[in-house]
Amino acid sequence: MIRIGSLSYRYRPNAPLALDGISLNIARGAVHGLLGPNGAGKTTLISLLAGLLPHPAGQISIVGEPLDAWRATHPRAIALVPQDYAFYPMLTVAENLAFFSGVQGIPRPQRTRLCDEALAFARLEAVAKQRAEELSGGLRRRLNLAIGLVGAPEILLLDEPTVGVDPASRQFLLEAVRRFAANGRTVVYSSHYMEEVDAVCQEVSILDSGKVLRAGPTGEVKQGRTLEQVFMEITGHSLRE
Repeated sequence: MIRIGSLSYRYRPNAPLALDGISLNIARGAVHGLLGPNGAGKTTLISLLAGLLPHPAGQISIVGEPLDAWRATHPRAIALVPQDYAFYPMLTVAENLAFFSGVQGIPRPQRTRLCDEALAFARLEAVAKQRAEELSGGLRRRLNLAIGLVGAPEILLLDEPTVGVDPASRQFLLEAVRRFAANGRTVVYSSHYMEEVDAVCQEVSILDSGKVLRAGPTGEVKQGRTLEQVFMEITGHSLRE
């Protein structure tokens, strides 16, 4: 589904490389985990896939077509759910979904249906008329997710989607990721929580200092060990430090 070849990126001339010649293949219908510490390059890669940054060095293609060309013909097919809250606190849950569906240019006859489907998927129907600023942390994360889903994307980019939530909300979000990918859609899941990546990702890439140190099906990467053991072996340090 996604092919990345020799991709490098730096935020300004002469700055250190945020990504240093990485190459990855991400299968259709997979949940692909990007595992690494802060500064590993996970958010940079997510931003490049989302089209938020140019990629002057290297290639990104979707089903064999260059990313920019594919996005031009499939404008709502890639959705980003960022680490920060990306909604208007003063609007209700339903108003946020209506606004972002309009921003995406979804034809008016489809908006109500897609907003209702996103509400149902995130199980936010009971708080649809509640202002976003009144929601708990877990419900805010669900709203972030619902906004990402309102365009019915084929590829969902999740950047640290469970930061700051309670265990029950974390479990709900992980199950939501599984449900999304169950219909052949693709998820790129960035996290520094090894247990989350282990629980939800069929594929994993371990990043550190802008490089992919190991990648492949999660079971093959682990080889009977824990992800923490593998990470410590190839990087020399723990994500828990």
